[in-house]
Amino acid sequence: MKLYDSLPAMLHDARGKDRAIRFIDGDKDESVVTFDELWSRALRLLGTLQRRGMKSRHELVIFTQSNESFVVAFWAALLGGIVPVPVAVGISDEHRLKLFRILRQMDQGTLYTQADLLDRLCEFAKARDLPELLESQLQRAILSDTGDTGEDGDGGHLHSVAADDDAFIQFSSGSTSEPKGVRLTHRNLATNIRAIVEGIGWNETDISLSWMPLTHDMGLIGYHLCALAAGMNHAVMDTSLFVRRPLLWISKASELRATQLCSPNFGYKHFLKLFNRKGLQDLDLGAVRLVLNGAEPISFELCEQFLDALAPFGLAHSAMLPVYGLAEATLAVAFPETGRDFERIVVHRHSLRVGSPFEPARNGDIDAVSFVKVGKAVRDCEIRLTDELDRPVDSGIVGHIQIRGDNVTRGLYRNTEAETELFANDGWLRTGDCGILVDGELVITGRSKDIIIVNGQNYYPHDLESIIAQIDGLDLGKVVVCGVNDERQQGEQLLVFVLHRGELADVHELAQSIVATVATRTTLQVDQVIPVSRVPKTTSGKVQRGQLASAYLDGEFDQVVAQLAALSRQIPADTGENDLVRELEGICREFSRDRPIGPDDNLFEVGVSSLTLTEIVLAIDEKYPGKVDISDLFDYPTIRELATFLQLSPQTETA
Repeated sequence: MKLYDSLPAMLHDARGKDRAIRFIDGDKDESVVTFDELWSRALRLLGTLQRRGMKSRHELVIFTQSNESFVVAFWAALLGGIVPVPVAVGISDEHRLKLFRILRQMDQGTLYTQADLLDRLCEFAKARDLPELLESQLQRAILSDTGDTGEDGDGGHLHSVAADDDAFIQFSSGSTSEPKGVRLTHRNLATNIRAIVEGIGWNETDISLSWMPLTHDMGLIGYHLCALAAGMNHAVMDTSLFVRRPLLWISKASELRATQLCSPNFGYKHFLKLFNRKGLQDLDLGAVRLVLNGAEPISFELCEQFLDALAPFGLAHSAMLPVYGLAEATLAVAFPETGRDFERIVVHRHSLRVGSPFEPARNGDIDAVSFVKVGKAVRDCEIRLTDELDRPVDSGIVGHIQIRGDNVTRGLYRNTEAETELFANDGWLRTGDCGILVDGELVITGRSKDIIIVNGQNYYPHDLESIIAQIDGLDLGKVVVCGVNDERQQGEQLLVFVLHRGELADVHELAQSIVATVATRTTLQVDQVIPVSRVPKTTSGKVQRGQLASAYLDGEFDQVVAQLAALSRQIPADTGENDLVRELEGICREFSRDRPIGPDDNLFEVGVSSLTLTEIVLAIDEKYPGKVDISDLFDYPTIRELATFLQLSPQTETA
């Protein structure tokens, strides 16, 4: 594939191809934009941006729920040398605060958003008494709702960009006190796009389908920019639609004859949860050549479950492709060879100390843990593993993963302190991940900052979470394990947070099971089992362990811990209708904080978003598995009616 000097040059060449992007917002709600139309619409919008005073090197903060509007705005900025800054909308106050923190960092930032979102942001800023600078930025916002402004002959002026100019800024998906923006140049992007297209073997006959957010590097770079560069027809499914209707993802793959799919670990799990209950009919997945799995720790067992479930519909076992990458590498770092079955290694969990060799184990052994191979470095990228002092280690030795190459970022946006910590003295970038090289292929063992050290042994949270998730009533995503150095206890504490919205007394028996299971499987002692009403996650689904650990150290769970310590027996739960109504009201309050919902309010008429409704239904499903689905809200749209429906529902079905 050709190595481009810039992204505008790539779109200029792509516009001559008879290919298009399909935006899927519902089963029958779709729009199609050809590559040529994308160029024309982006140029018209650029004219609007330039008339509003935007110039090259200014930043356009894109904050919209519309994928189509996002893509047009993204390219409009690029064509004018303006730096796009994608920001996920999210559903919570923390997501709004993250947007304001990003806007505060901008030199010449302009917000591009929707009218309804802007109204909420203005209300939020007023309620929080935020600085006048942010209020002025909101007043200057450009709205996307009216479509691409400007007439055909009133387009913007193209700006010539250099390969080492910043193309866009990719902020971390987590909600942090000071979000870190990864600067990606046109050279970074062009280099990694070529490596991805060649490494996967994409061509103009391929068709991709992705539900990943365009604010995430896999969604934007992997399944839009790379697909466009390869000259592929590609479809972008609204993420909230996937959350509400995960089965539609695979139905659309069959309908479109998609050859390329992708999802992080949690997406396969979310799909299977409903698929195992409802199933699908009349699918043909014989065209699917690859299903990429990345963005978070990869479960070998979950991959097998997904492939087994869809094998009857023609999905080949060799389609699953575990990959490794990160925003600081633009996107891709390592791919396995395509067309072969994915592989794993099984190791002794106590042998994962950085600087020491791993010990093989037999699958099924009590101390065995498995990791998937993610292949070799992609073109123009190098990988090395190091000890704690950044010194390279040999193959088979656990080490910190570091990378370098033309795809690797030059640094962070206006964050010199964090940028210094990002690089080793000899220029290699520290990924923050640990791994092993086995038979020349990379194996990811976990995040270095998440490693729990107990009695001199290293443990990885996701390994312990997998063990705990085998307890009845729990699964991955409902359990978070982390270690904290608690000065009050004069040592490392092993904490287990569990998703629980019932009475505290109900946690007592569950906590005993968790403590016993962890002790039996690992000989570790769990210090605290703490119930939480919600597991904090990034917009891409990654669990934010650090947020829970910090809250614990700040004393936010002290009262809960004290109450649990005082309980000597489990208190029977009251299952009366009034209590169930109150419980459902509590769930609604959690996800709709700014819009009170009463027991007789119609959930479709109180002004909450479809994504919030989905969050409410998923929370109810976690408490009462298999008893309620998003479609049930149409028949039982109030909390009181839903409570009655739940009481009359049969016992949970088994898959």
